[in-house]
Amino acid sequence: MSGLDWPDDERLLTGLRDSEDAAVVRFPAGMALVQTLDFFTPIVNDPFRFGQIAAANSLSDVYAMGGVPYTAMNIICFPAKTLPKAALTDILRGGLSKVVEAGAVMAGGHSVEDKEIKYGLSVTGIVDPGRFASNRGLVPGDALILTKALGTGVLATAIKTRAGDPAELEHVLWSCASRLNRAGGRVIAELSLRGATDVTGFGLAGHVLEMARASGMVVELRTGEVPVLGPALDLIRGGKVPIVGANNRDFCACAVEVPEDADPARVDLVFDPQTSGGLVLAVPEDKIEAARAMLTEAGDLAVIVGRVVEAHPEGRGHGRVRLLA
Repeated sequence: MSGLDWPDDERLLTGLRDSEDAAVVRFPAGMALVQTLDFFTPIVNDPFRFGQIAAANSLSDVYAMGGVPYTAMNIICFPAKTLPKAALTDILRGGLSKVVEAGAVMAGGHSVEDKEIKYGLSVTGIVDPGRFASNRGLVPGDALILTKALGTGVLATAIKTRAGDPAELEHVLWSCASRLNRAGGRVIAELSLRGATDVTGFGLAGHVLEMARASGMVVELRTGEVPVLGPALDLIRGGKVPIVGANNRDFCACAVEVPEDADPARVDLVFDPQTSGGLVLAVPEDKIEAARAMLTEAGDLAVIVGRVVEAHPEGRGHGRVRLLA
């Protein structure tokens, strides 16, 4: 496609430049695959920024396991009859910029004509099969460290409803959501962390509950410690709560305890559906200082938002999250 400069990469034996239907890629010995796929409709108006956000979101699942993105393929639906091709090119350029930043190979993709724009990536990562993180890795005493502020769902809702200054809100959202979770992935690998997840559509509370259930643990989250993205709390108090956030809260109600003295806006915030949110890292006490130093040096947040308290009496498959003020 004109306007796109596909970089050469020695790992790619054949593929894009030869108009192949599949790519042949060298694979490092002794490593395991991490495979993921994600795509969604635009949450910002600028097509290049949307491409960056969607790509960063797709790459995040690899980082959340302590892996390194290796190859990526575009998945795009585009209304070619009603929108200019330049918008399509800009979306793909945005996605490519993040794949290159991640050090991965853009190996191809597939496009479909559709009435609505949708874009994302299929990503293959590599990970040491003996050193990766998952939802099952929580241990009593672990601190839960969050690497990005919450509020992208609230800001996206405000942009769609033209609340406040849409251009300013879009900039704040893009600045956070387009940032790669590479530093968090490196912390997992170098410190041999066993428990981690990324925060996306189920919100912080929902994804931590998934971890608690998979690990069979009881977890506490301190809503007052959760970092806030821009004016997200003010927007929540003004009624800009995404429907998905309310659904998240209802779905988790049986296993997430909400104290009576909690700030309602902060409770809504921990259920806010994130797009390309940060990582939650479960860090043992003796590794907290090192983890926070690595994240801070990379420019990421490193906020302790909770703790793993104890094992759930019913074991794996059962978990509980207590929200604290």
